[in-house]
Amino acid sequence: MKATKGSVMEPTEGISKAGTTVKAGIVSSLRGIDEIEAEIVSLARNTVSNALGATGTVANEGVAIAKDVVRGTIQATEEVGTGLVLSTKSVAKGIVMGVSDVGGDVVTAAGQTVKSAVKGAAEVGADVALVARRAVDGVVEAAKEVGGNVMEVAESAVGGAVTAAGEIGNTAVKAVKETLIGVVEGVKEIGGAVLPRSRE
Repeated sequence: MKATKGSVMEPTEGISKAGTTVKAGIVSSLRGIDEIEAEIVSLARNTVSNALGATGTVANEGVAIAKDVVRGTIQATEEVGTGLVLSTKSVAKGIVMGVSDVGGDVVTAAGQTVKSAVKGAAEVGADVALVARRAVDGVVEAAKEVGGNVMEVAESAVGGAVTAAGEIGNTAVKAVKETLIGVVEGVKEIGGAVLPRSRE
């Protein structure tokens, strides 16, 4: 009887300990990911605002710098062999915040950033729809944080994603549209709850 109890108890304790160990490891890793994402946002933001500040022509240079930063991100993730989906949101957020820092057009920057991310994802064979979603999430988050027009940013970002997907092919358009369905509506609902606006 005791042996049976012992043999039932031991695995349970082992499983319990294993579960706790894995939980602690995952929590620690996820905290690390949060820190890495915050660093990437900061890096992208500072790089963009410094570059735009140096040129003095925010309007024209913003689009070129957004493309350049996204290209750098894709090359970095290719070198490391992982992380494009993870880093896309942080980089997109950082770009829009950097453009905002120097008084640039965040709506245009958002659309261009997402468009570049989708094109880049297709070039390296990454999941275009997933990259589009992460990029849109990043620019919308940035717009909220800098006090930009979240609705316009969301529409520009989704438009950029669909345009880029259109250049890739019908399958990409379908995947991107399915992944992004409800983003603009979701932003409208949030915006409506915070700032009721008259219907157009």
